[in-house]
Amino acid sequence: MTTTSTRITARPSTMRSVRTGPVGMVEVVELDRPVCGPRDAVVRIRACGICGTDAEFLRMGGIPFGPGGSMIPLHLGHEAAGEIVELGAEVTDFQTGDHVVVSGHGHPSGLIGCGGALGGMREYLLVEDAASGANLATVPADLPFDIAALNEPMAVALHCVNRSEARPEDKVVVFGAGPIGLGVLIWLKLRGVENVVVADVRTERLGTALRLGADAVIDSGAEDVTARLTDEHGGAVNALGQSRAATDIYIDAAGAPAVFDAVIAAAKWKAKMVMVAVQKPSATIDLAGMLRSELTLIASQGYPTEIFEAAPALAEHREKFAHLISHRIPFDEVDRAYALALTPGAAEKVIVTFDDPR
Repeated sequence: MTTTSTRITARPSTMRSVRTGPVGMVEVVELDRPVCGPRDAVVRIRACGICGTDAEFLRMGGIPFGPGGSMIPLHLGHEAAGEIVELGAEVTDFQTGDHVVVSGHGHPSGLIGCGGALGGMREYLLVEDAASGANLATVPADLPFDIAALNEPMAVALHCVNRSEARPEDKVVVFGAGPIGLGVLIWLKLRGVENVVVADVRTERLGTALRLGADAVIDSGAEDVTARLTDEHGGAVNALGQSRAATDIYIDAAGAPAVFDAVIAAAKWKAKMVMVAVQKPSATIDLAGMLRSELTLIASQGYPTEIFEAAPALAEHREKFAHLISHRIPFDEVDRAYALALTPGAAEKVIVTFDDPR
């Protein structure tokens, strides 16, 4: 699948924004720069990440909000970081020049880049009803914008770890060493969890996991997952006394049906499984196998509170989080950035960077 965009150089009173085009394509459109209301802030976007959700919107050709469920264009981008260039008279939480990260939530016009009227993959973003801890938060001025743009996906990973209630003594395995899975690994180790194994089918991802502190890695496409987990975490039994791995917590950051199969085959009595990945369709789930282990299934969606809890650690441990970025692409080549994100195996985390303000 390929992407394309129309080359536009915005005039001083206008800006460029990226939206979905025909299926598999993006369009760069010229819009008026936002007008700041008394309770608003205008953020000059300096970096914005591309998420798997963006790729799904591109594959659909928009969102089904038109007549009869027809597709309409969607302004993309919800992993944005930048600097405040204009403030409304009633805004007291910020100053112009502040470096900030943007939450997709808390905007009257809807979710940023996920169905609302505005997207973060643009040169200037209007943040309506700007408020600290609601839709904006400041970050240190020396934090690179590309790393700051990881705040949103790392909040997703942090919520997953919080949902797991992992303790230092727990033995954990993370399936999927993409940006979210590796973010989960980082948060687990920062939480003090002593034994974290990462499983994936791609050796280069497993190498990154080891560099980020994984205690062991498993090539789940070539190795016996249950046997390897038993080697790493020790042996235990399920409710029927059948031999199982002593793993306490299984985290699914892959979303593949094979993960469920692997977990149910390995899970001991009272193990937990946390789903953070978008789940791909599965024909069957072995519910009887879940029963035999009394497996607790926990869903982890988004970041109810973690969106701004992540920012301080992101700044403190920036060197670790920087390993998650595989590509930094300038906004003038945004079509190439989305093409990379849409091509399986071509990139891990793509961050689009913006030139200095004109």
